[in-house]
Amino acid sequence: MFQDSPIYDRLIAERGDVPTQVRREAERVSRELEFVMQPLQSTSRSHYGELPSAPPTPQWQRAALPGPGQL
Repeated sequence: MFQDSPIYDRLIAERGDVPTQVRREAERVSRELEFVMQPLQSTSRSHYGELPSAPPTPQWQRAALPGPGQL
């Protein structure tokens, strides 16, 4: 991407190859997450036939405020 770029080369020499470090860390985290999620996914599918759905959203109602003289 930045071939023959002295400014980029100098930044890498001073600060390290940050994009490569970030890419490697993201790949590592992705592998860990995939590993951790495997038991959950296999258990969910085997017991339910599919992943369970999210619980229903609660329906909120506005509380009635006391009228004049009701306090």
